[in-house]
Amino acid sequence: MKKMFALLIFIAIPVLVFAMAGVSNGEGSKGEALFKQHCAMCHPNGSNIVNPAMTLQKKTREANGVKTAADIVGKMRNPGPGMTKFDAKTLPDKDANEIAQYILKTFK
Repeated sequence: MKKMFALLIFIAIPVLVFAMAGVSNGEGSKGEALFKQHCAMCHPNGSNIVNPAMTLQKKTREANGVKTAADIVGKMRNPGPGMTKFDAKTLPDKDANEIAQYILKTFK
């Protein structure tokens, strides 16, 4: 009985760790899903179909003063010409921050 309990614990801990990390189901992050839903049509793979010089790559973002998640959310809320405005009603702050974190982690 003790061996069975030990085996169960040995199996359960890694499963719980992976489940909590969001990798057990093979799905991407919430930020990735939201990016695909709201941004990817104009920013496929971090590019920019409206203004090719303004990509989501770190070098380009930082050259334009967009260095933090708050900066990215600011651009969503008050974009430049050609970009759709995502106000808090359209894209709640929590979701906008998820997208911003995804961008920072993905497009380096």
